[in-house]
Amino acid sequence: MTSHVSRRQFLQYSSGSLALLAGGFSPLQSGLAAEDTAWKAGIAKAVITPEKAVWLAGYGSKRVPDGKLHDLWMKALALEDKAGQRVVLITSDFQGVPKVMSDRVFQQARERFKLERSQIMLTFSHNHCGPRLGDDLIDYYPVEAEQEALVAEYTDQMVAKCVTMIGEALAALAPASLQTGSGQTTFAVNRRNNREADVPMLLEQGKPLVGPVDHMVPVLTVTRPDGKLEALLFGYACHPTTLSFLTWCGDYPGFAQLELEKAHPGTTAMFVNTCGGDQNPLPRRKVELCEKYGHMLAVAVEDVLKKPLKPVSPGIKTAFELIDLPYLKVVTREELTATLKDPNTLKVRWATRLLKKLDAGDKFEDAYPYPIHAWQLGKEMLMIGMGAETVVDYALRFKRTYGYSTWVCGYTDDMISYIPSRRVWEEGGYEGGSNLFEYGRPALRWAGDMEDRIAASVNKLVSQVRK
Repeated sequence: MTSHVSRRQFLQYSSGSLALLAGGFSPLQSGLAAEDTAWKAGIAKAVITPEKAVWLAGYGSKRVPDGKLHDLWMKALALEDKAGQRVVLITSDFQGVPKVMSDRVFQQARERFKLERSQIMLTFSHNHCGPRLGDDLIDYYPVEAEQEALVAEYTDQMVAKCVTMIGEALAALAPASLQTGSGQTTFAVNRRNNREADVPMLLEQGKPLVGPVDHMVPVLTVTRPDGKLEALLFGYACHPTTLSFLTWCGDYPGFAQLELEKAHPGTTAMFVNTCGGDQNPLPRRKVELCEKYGHMLAVAVEDVLKKPLKPVSPGIKTAFELIDLPYLKVVTREELTATLKDPNTLKVRWATRLLKKLDAGDKFEDAYPYPIHAWQLGKEMLMIGMGAETVVDYALRFKRTYGYSTWVCGYTDDMISYIPSRRVWEEGGYEGGSNLFEYGRPALRWAGDMEDRIAASVNKLVSQVRK
């Protein structure tokens, strides 16, 4: 069973982590010493706002875009150490990047830039005011031939744009220094333990919300030798689902990045969703709330910049593997046939599609290939990347194990489904129960040992990069 970290404990270790950084320096200082710029860094970015009427992703319905609040972005940070080792971290305003897209990016990046899978993390914010991609949540939406063609065309464009952006970031590699620190902000709420309708009243009454959370805001700065702040990478564990309307928008991460870039002209702000699978911004559903949460997150980052930061010594080590995550039970033809009579239209679409696969001679795999990364940057910074919608228990567990400054990033490489901890699996509910049909998987539920399997892989990979 995964143990919990209380809000009080979180605040203690968050403030303790900042105290450990004393003696560092601000990224805005100029005249950095030569040894502080032993890194090379390159930044690139691309607008990804669709030009055609690709539906908005998520929420299980047909959502035709009606305009744009602000542009959507994909951004890349390339790093190189003194030995020539390289990594590229990609952030994006996508709801979910499916395997059919990311695999193509990884293959082309290997062919064009000699980058192995272990050297690239392709992350997505899980923004629900972004566009559909590939076969992500394929059964969520009504089947319309024209829309499927638009999604396929847009996905092809995004593969090409992502690969081009990786090349641009590598071409832009130039001397830089890296510093890291952490802050906090508190708008994320454990949605499993707090009814959305009750949250405004509880907050107004000053009553504590319950359930595990991770309110830490990790920050990495990239600074040029002349003191220019080139990039700000930051994270938070929370669904970007403040909004549910039909307008292109990056939700709270989009507003946070815009605010930081306005405050630091010429700086590229980049957001990663850490482990927010069971965390929501509450209350929500209003643009002013979305702007408020984006501001709260930007303020948390700015507060980190005002404190001493810890320099990241040069050095890159990476490790990666795909592990099998078994399903509890693969669905049968008989079960699918019976599901055709289900009143849930999503389930009917799922059953219909899978029956066609069986009719075509396909066989369902009994497990899914789950991607896990470990990056060690210098001696100071460990990044763990995990596929899909990881619940907050994973971040809390791995921070206890490897240090509270560890970045534990979900939503990396592949939007597979919710990834429950053992605790959440036993409790069931939306994130841990029999809902894999929503993601198109040939099963209703994961096997119960998934947390142990993931933790064993993470431990092995971390051991490799910390040798």
